[in-house]
Amino acid sequence: MQVSPTISLVELAARFQLDPQPFQQVASRYPCRITRYYADLISAPGDPIWRQCVPSAEELQDDAQLPDPLEEERLSPVPGLIHRYPDRVVLLVSNQCAVYCRFCMRKRKVGCGMQPFDLQAAIDYLSANSGVRDLVLSGGDPLLLPDDELARLLTALRRIPHLEIIRIGSRVPVTDPERITPQLCAILSAHHPLYLNTHFNHPQELTDQAAQACSLLAGAGIVLGNQTVLLKGVNDDQEILQRLFCGLLRIRVRPYYLHQMDLVQGTGHFRTDLVQGRQLIGALRGRVSGMAIPHFVVDLAGGKGKVPLLPESLHRDAQGWIISAPGGEPVRYTDPGC
Repeated sequence: MQVSPTISLVELAARFQLDPQPFQQVASRYPCRITRYYADLISAPGDPIWRQCVPSAEELQDDAQLPDPLEEERLSPVPGLIHRYPDRVVLLVSNQCAVYCRFCMRKRKVGCGMQPFDLQAAIDYLSANSGVRDLVLSGGDPLLLPDDELARLLTALRRIPHLEIIRIGSRVPVTDPERITPQLCAILSAHHPLYLNTHFNHPQELTDQAAQACSLLAGAGIVLGNQTVLLKGVNDDQEILQRLFCGLLRIRVRPYYLHQMDLVQGTGHFRTDLVQGRQLIGALRGRVSGMAIPHFVVDLAGGKGKVPLLPESLHRDAQGWIISAPGGEPVRYTDPGC
C-alpha cells in the first residue's frame, strides 16, 4: 500500500481542543484514516472537509438502512468481482483508501478486512465471459496498490481480448495528490484506453496540489471524470456546486455524476431528498456551461442499477417515489428520514 502520512484522531482532536474519545468510539466500528494533507484542508470542526472524514456519533445512530443495499455480495460470482450489468464488471482490488470517507458506500468493507484478492479467479471469470467489455477497478482505492503490482494487474487485464475499456475509481487526486507521480502516470498510460473517475465533493478540495495531480494524469492521455455525492451539510447548495463543477473543468476534469446518497447503513445523516437534488441540478441549467452539469443519478437498492433522475424515469405517489430501472422495471424508492 502506498499512502502519505496520516494524522491520528488524538492529534486531530488536540488540534481543535476536543476530546478524541467520541471519535474513537465510532472508529472502532467504522475505521478512520485521514492523510495529513487532507486534514490540513480542515478550517474548523464541522466544516465540509471535517464532515467528510472525521467520525460522527450519527454514524452509530443509523439503523434504518442496510450495510449492502446494492446487493454487491449477491452479485459477486467470484470474490471481489461484481457483475451487475451484462457488459460491465467492477473489480475490487483493495479495501484501503488514503482517507476513509464517512459516507462510503462500502463502509461494511473498507478498512475492515477483506478476503485475499485472487487475481487468477477474476481473470478466469473475465476470460470466460466474452460479453464483458468494460471493467471498473475499485475498492478501496486501486491507486494505493504499489506501482509494480498495479502494472502487473493492468497487464493481465489487457491480455483479455474482449476487454476494451478499463476504468479506475480513485479519490487519491483529492485526498493524497502526491501519490500521482510521473512514474505512476507512465504505468497507466501504457494501458489505454484507460479512464479515471475521481471524487471531488467541495471547492475546498480544488487545491494547487490536486490540480497538479490531475494535470499529470490528463497529460498522460487519461480521460478524467468526477463523481460527486450530494451530501447534507457539505455541498447541498447551488453556489457550492456551481463553484465545484466549474472549478473541475478548469483542472481538466469533467463533472460526470452527481450521486444521490446510497442507502448505506451509517450514512443517513448525509441524506438529502430527491426533490432537493433535482432542484439543485435544475438551478444550474442556464447558469453554467452544459459541460459543467453532471447527470443526477441514483443507484437503486437490490442491485437494480444506476439511473439518471429524469422526469420520465421518476414519479411520485402516496407511498413515495417510483423509479424506472434500466430495463423499465418500476422500483419503489424510499428516502429514510427525509
